[in-house]
Amino acid sequence: MNRLMLPLQGAQMLFVAFGALVLMPLLTGLDTNVALFTAGVGTLLFQLITKRQVPVFLASSFAFIAPILYGVQTWGIPATMGGLMAAGCVYLILASLVKLRGDGFIKRLLPPVVVGPVIIVIGLGLAPVAVNMALGKSGDGSLVLVDADHALILSLASLLATIGVAIFAKGIAKLMPILAGIIVGYTLGLAFGIIDFTPVQQAKWLALPNFVAPEFHWHAIAFMIPVAIAPAVEHIGDILAISNVTGKDYMKKPGLHRTLSGDGVATIAASAFGGPPNTTYSEVTGAVTLTKSFDPRIMTWTAITAIALAFVGKLGALMQTIPVPVMGGIMCLLFGSIAAVGLNSLIKNHVDLSEPRNLCIVGVTLVFGIGGMAFGIGSFSLTGISLCGIVAITMNLILPQTKAQAAPLK
Repeated sequence: MNRLMLPLQGAQMLFVAFGALVLMPLLTGLDTNVALFTAGVGTLLFQLITKRQVPVFLASSFAFIAPILYGVQTWGIPATMGGLMAAGCVYLILASLVKLRGDGFIKRLLPPVVVGPVIIVIGLGLAPVAVNMALGKSGDGSLVLVDADHALILSLASLLATIGVAIFAKGIAKLMPILAGIIVGYTLGLAFGIIDFTPVQQAKWLALPNFVAPEFHWHAIAFMIPVAIAPAVEHIGDILAISNVTGKDYMKKPGLHRTLSGDGVATIAASAFGGPPNTTYSEVTGAVTLTKSFDPRIMTWTAITAIALAFVGKLGALMQTIPVPVMGGIMCLLFGSIAAVGLNSLIKNHVDLSEPRNLCIVGVTLVFGIGGMAFGIGSFSLTGISLCGIVAITMNLILPQTKAQAAPLK
């Protein structure tokens, strides 16, 4: 490949990922420029650990949206970052277990009957937040940010544009439905005159991102650690997907233990700067499939481009002007899609819900997670995703299996 083409192709890959990359920090109250910076740094660290063999780009993980929203509201951003750093350490522990026992260990410890309902909870647990924002309110519904008539038009237009591009677009445009939804909603926001450009005018062209140092509180750490389970298992699917695309078995070389470690170190590094956890991006994998650009050096330039853009102060200020209903409309699809991924994992892996054992695990996990069940002793409390993750794993380990299901851990 012509070396002069590498930077251009790298920028193209970032453009594909950009909508999803910045949406996550916008939803959770984190800084978009920090997210760009940590996505670039995380990708470079991943490449270092995997010896630059896997053509993937790492950026903001949607699986952590609900926990970060709760963490920021409960303990603040620094303590939430400390919890996320601990969640990154879970990846390293799993990587060590894979190195010692093989990847079959994770598949047996975290089967679809455990991971599926946890992913469903991650999506559906956020449904009220998405609807409130789509109606022009704050996530908890306590404040009206945009009048209802304009809000509904913006949110529906953004939602329909996102759906339309995802279904009907061709080529590389099909990989950018979120970006399309943001553009359509933002254009309508301009037409309605509800966008204030004052922050953009006041922002500097070149500025340091608003880095935030982590603080360590055991409540936040205990809350975040179980959340890492679902994205860690999802990571395996992402690596299998890119392996199928390129025709190389990355599970063996560089090895799942290295890719898990890379993901974990990238998440730890992101939280050290106040950025969202990183994960491999399926949008970029889709772009790799479409363009047949299998050279990992392209992702190096994608990372460098992201880091460079992180220091453009006006870009971050511009992202903050996106109207809340625009994000809410896209969230209605996004969070439902996350839940659908969990449901699909149950269906694809033929989890028999007529089997009482499976029905009990899935049923209790869903109700505990979506219903807001909380277990607490003194000042210690588990709720939401962290609780249902622990409950699902525990029930899977202690409930007796049928002969067909039984398989000892290696």
